[in-house]
Amino acid sequence: MSGRASAAAGAMEEGQAGYQSSEDGSHGSGSASNRCNDDMISVQFMQKIIAEVLGTYFMIFAGCGSVVVNLSTNGTVTFPGICAVWGLVVMVLVYSVGHISGAHFNPAVTVAFATCGRFPWKQVPSYAVAQVLGSTLASLTLRVVFGGATAHEHFFGTAPSGTVAQAVVLEFVISFYLMFVVSGVATDNRAIGELAGLAVGATVLLNVLVAGPITGASMNPARTLGPAIVAGRYRSIWVYMVGPVCGTVTGAWAYNLVRFTDKPLREITKSGSFLRATGRTS
Repeated sequence: MSGRASAAAGAMEEGQAGYQSSEDGSHGSGSASNRCNDDMISVQFMQKIIAEVLGTYFMIFAGCGSVVVNLSTNGTVTFPGICAVWGLVVMVLVYSVGHISGAHFNPAVTVAFATCGRFPWKQVPSYAVAQVLGSTLASLTLRVVFGGATAHEHFFGTAPSGTVAQAVVLEFVISFYLMFVVSGVATDNRAIGELAGLAVGATVLLNVLVAGPITGASMNPARTLGPAIVAGRYRSIWVYMVGPVCGTVTGAWAYNLVRFTDKPLREITKSGSFLRATGRTS
């Protein structure tokens, strides 16, 4: 749900490094290419991948776990409780690993950052695989803990309860909203960076509250793919690929349009946020 994650301010620092190199002209294309290749096999990059796997795992385990527990106990958790779990787990994980990997936990968020030049395209496939792997492992854990019933009456994946068109529109809108907020708190120093996790978690909670009964409020291809792979249920799965990706990309670019300032981009993407400050010193 989340997906949410996303939000992480640390990822911005990653993208900014490449931005600054191209702006000051201090590196040639050859050295830039070598640097990118080195980044793909570095210990630091592997730490980021592990952080994305673990972060996505815990997000799906908590969020989907609340869904299956609610189904298994005749509504003990309640729908508002499920919404709160998704929002809280995203918030906690943003503060936990945002300074390491950027806390994307969502292929749609990763792609959106990449389209804006704030994340290296060469790292997108690795992040996406890590996120889907984390989601699948968490879903498998829930399947083992709660038994085969999770694949049938206790399915905790996402599927439209209304029309497909309705689901696509809702997923697009809530993903747009999520990415718009993420772009504001994680890439603009005029926002309060220390509250990034709280803002993103609250956005996830609101989105689940609004769209959860209709689409499951995925906002995240990895959130949908993990449970679908484990349960073998792929009905209308394309909705949760197209809606979130298009929504997050559009949301990121929409924020860029309203970001107007007389300062250069490299200045407004600097921040005093403790998340990014920690990322620079790590």
